[in-house]
Amino acid sequence: MARAAASAQGVPLWRRLAGERAACIPLPMIKNTKTVDVRKKDSPVVFQLETAMGAAIECFENAGAIVVPRARFAPVKTTSDLLALRSDAYRVAGDCRVVLVSSAGQPPAIDLDANHYKLVEQLDEKVADGVPSLKDCRELTVRGPIGFNSRNIFRGKITLTNKSPEPRALPPGEYRDCSIEV
Repeated sequence: MARAAASAQGVPLWRRLAGERAACIPLPMIKNTKTVDVRKKDSPVVFQLETAMGAAIECFENAGAIVVPRARFAPVKTTSDLLALRSDAYRVAGDCRVVLVSSAGQPPAIDLDANHYKLVEQLDEKVADGVPSLKDCRELTVRGPIGFNSRNIFRGKITLTNKSPEPRALPPGEYRDCSIEV
């Protein structure tokens, strides 16, 4: 079992810091502006206050950071990240890790229209007929409500636009390095 780094007095660094700071590490406060109900644009504005645990690194002597390539992890913070993860751009390895399939070493850069894809339910509606193939997609930009299906194959850089407020289905097929208005 690894032990925390010790100071000259033999006291672990984390315990010494906790004692010096009354068991509290001073972290910067972050103010995020949000609405009470993300589904309603006219919902009251509120502030979410949080601290950044990553900022704690500055409180420890000789601490450092390492860069972990995106091929090694698949964070899901947006529906764009979720679409990539649900697609064939990733697979589940034998040891249950989520692994990027792309030989490029990067997941596809996906930019979904926030007015139509911000919520998971909105994404689910657009992929009700299946998730498109993204393993050979470098970049996907979607503007407007577009429905996908499992027979959509994206390769390279794709831009899809629907200027109508009504959802439109993208026909099955392979789309390679193109801009299309649906």
